[in-house]
Amino acid sequence: MEIGRRLLLGLALGLTLTPPLAAALDPFGFFAGIASAVYERLKSRLKECCTEDWIPLDVTGLKANLRKNLFGQHIAIDVIPKAIEGFLSNSEPEKSLTLSIHGWTGTGKNFVSKIIAESLYKEGMDSKYVHLFVASLHFPNAQHTSQYKQQLQQWIHGNVSACERSMFIFDEMDKMHPDVIDSIKPFLDYYSHLNRVSYRKAIFIFLSNAGGVKINEVVLNYWKRGMKREDIRWNDLQDHLALEVYNNKNTGFWHASLIDMNLIDYFIPFLPLEHRHVVLCAKAAMQSRHFKDVEQVAIKVAEEMMYFPKDEKIFSIRGCKQVATKVDYWTTADKET
Repeated sequence: MEIGRRLLLGLALGLTLTPPLAAALDPFGFFAGIASAVYERLKSRLKECCTEDWIPLDVTGLKANLRKNLFGQHIAIDVIPKAIEGFLSNSEPEKSLTLSIHGWTGTGKNFVSKIIAESLYKEGMDSKYVHLFVASLHFPNAQHTSQYKQQLQQWIHGNVSACERSMFIFDEMDKMHPDVIDSIKPFLDYYSHLNRVSYRKAIFIFLSNAGGVKINEVVLNYWKRGMKREDIRWNDLQDHLALEVYNNKNTGFWHASLIDMNLIDYFIPFLPLEHRHVVLCAKAAMQSRHFKDVEQVAIKVAEEMMYFPKDEKIFSIRGCKQVATKVDYWTTADKET
């Protein structure tokens, strides 16, 4: 009877129990095992752990969030979910996933990295398994390059050792010293293990303004020929983008071994945003703060932005950057009137 009660207790807790005979022979060890298992389960639910509960890897949610919240970037909306879904569906990938996202300021590069983090990790950008590096903040001095390389490699090694599903986001890659960029190379390569650690299930995301001018030229040429931006395909830009950032001495990617050795899996262009996209950004900013009658204010915000070419004023120079600040101004002004 006593053994039966113990068995039912273990089953109710969802635990794997020792055989009834072992429980009868060693009751103290049996209950100690239950207590330890219960503690570990409670801890994993209350404190972030490297488990499916905390890293759901929700690609379906990612697709929906991109379609709903990312404006004017049809290539990114198509390519990014497919790239991540294909990577996650492989239980034994040959290398870590590396996405390099390029475009002018304000086009949504940082925003999309946030959406990815929120879809794959329960805690989003606050997850201890998501690591953000900003070149001007974390690697500001060229004379400290050797120190940065060592510290960065130790950081990546330590965090992937703790959780193989770690994600690393590098912002302002165009401002990063090429030697610091190349120090990441071993973690992106096709090694099964480095110092007894496998990096093959980690994700690396690079954000850069490099290549933005080339992207803008392509989009502007499409517009001049009377073609829709939605007709621009990923293949129309990917190779041009890779060559542009590799051969441009003004970017940290200049002759970087990451490109030379084909270790970047996807070059993803972010297109310059048009007036209509800025209106959508303003509406989203207002709706997130529960403002009503957003249409007129959103148009006012969009009209205040600067556009190029100078005569036609088609594409926003700053994308949707500063939209939130202008929304604050106009909503306050409307209240005062």
